[in-house]
Amino acid sequence: MSERLTDLLEYTAKKFGSRRAVTMDGKSLSYEELLARAKRIGSFLGSHLSAGSPIPIYMEKSPDTVACFFGALYAGNFYAPISKEQPIERVEKILETLRTRAVVTDEDGKAILEEKGFPGQIFLIGEMIKAEIDEDLLRAIRLDVKPTLCYVMFTSGSTGTPKGVAVSQQAVLDFIGHFVHVTGITEKDVIGNQAPFDFDVSVKDIYSAVSSGAELVLIRKELFAEPPRLMDYLIENNVTTLIWAVPALCILSGMKVFQYRVPTKLRKVMFSGQAMPVRQLLIWKAALPETEFINLYGPTEITCNCTYFRIPRKIDSSFKIPLGDPFPGRQIFLLDPDDHLVEEPGVLGQICVAGESLADGYYRNLEETSRNFTEYEGKRIYKTGDLAMMADDGELYFAGRSDFQVKIMGHRIELEGVEEVILSIGGVDSCCCTYSRDKGRVTAFITGEAEEKAVKAALKEKLPAYMIPAHIRKLPALPLNLNGKIDRRELELLAG
Repeated sequence: MSERLTDLLEYTAKKFGSRRAVTMDGKSLSYEELLARAKRIGSFLGSHLSAGSPIPIYMEKSPDTVACFFGALYAGNFYAPISKEQPIERVEKILETLRTRAVVTDEDGKAILEEKGFPGQIFLIGEMIKAEIDEDLLRAIRLDVKPTLCYVMFTSGSTGTPKGVAVSQQAVLDFIGHFVHVTGITEKDVIGNQAPFDFDVSVKDIYSAVSSGAELVLIRKELFAEPPRLMDYLIENNVTTLIWAVPALCILSGMKVFQYRVPTKLRKVMFSGQAMPVRQLLIWKAALPETEFINLYGPTEITCNCTYFRIPRKIDSSFKIPLGDPFPGRQIFLLDPDDHLVEEPGVLGQICVAGESLADGYYRNLEETSRNFTEYEGKRIYKTGDLAMMADDGELYFAGRSDFQVKIMGHRIELEGVEEVILSIGGVDSCCCTYSRDKGRVTAFITGEAEEKAVKAALKEKLPAYMIPAHIRKLPALPLNLNGKIDRRELELLAG
């Protein structure tokens, strides 16, 4: 059994050598080339930094970025992806949290870091990929350094302060082994990567490909602003598998892009990040009736996902998507506010996860780690902050975030519950509700053909008065953050 992610790369490179590993904009690295490039980077880093160091990788996604991830692991280190689209103030906070001595970047990134006075070393990717492979050094590192962390992925807490989720190589190995088996990804697949590399959905893309020998096709963010070009790109690259955030899928279905072209080679579409509107899922299923659709659930802190649900072939607009079954090696259960187990149907509880692949915690943040990673009946667990309830059919159904609960006129309201009702109204393609605590009001933002007045009238037939948003505003599209999720902060600013 592998104990290092570099073992997977070496095995796959030996088995599939000249097969394309990573492709972007028509340029590819084979598995042999990816391995060689990772070893060059690992040799460079290993000769400049001590083992166990964080390696921030301040680059946009590319085949070389993937090579950097493995290069950091070869050097006995761990990596922290940082998108150059992040505000520089956030980048500085991340680097401060990591207490890093060096950053890997390109010429543009170097100029930005130097302008902000970064005191450490700046390693240029263009120089690193030309370094000589030092097999003796890599062998010594392998013998002397026990594999620990794989990456630190930064999320923002409720205050917006970045929190670095530290995930071990073993956690990734455990999860990816189950994920590839459960989803049936093989060397015949071509995975179309939507997620930025500082979002943990990309972990599934990268390591599922390397584990199975599949090809990973990287998709530029700009293509999502031009759905027809995005569809052309998927078709031209023979993409068979998508593991995308829900809003990214809704961009295509909401823009009626299937009337332009249909990616008939897609055999598997998986989605996560937030609840999938059934109306949009039906559009996908109508265009691709033979494709398998899988709902995935799980926060960054449990290494990607903890549950999956295979969507039945035939569903209608009344269908509700459950969380589904836990991946092997995981236990999912609900706790009430007093940490009592919730087992009765119809009772809300917080989703908690135990078993394999829990993150080590938050990097250099013991307080947040102890608050969210606790013990229950002798097991280490992670409290997700997500709510769910068991239905009479025995399935768990997502019921929103505990921090999306608001109080209106003395009534406690779940904003995502309001969104679900709005999405059931004809002509509404997507919806997001925000709450202003200062003004005590909810604003619903919608897209689609439906008009604000019609939506408000329909809600009067479906919801009590206190649950109806004070304002309904129609937008051409809902803003997305860098991870492809709906940008609630931007909408809060729009709501005023």
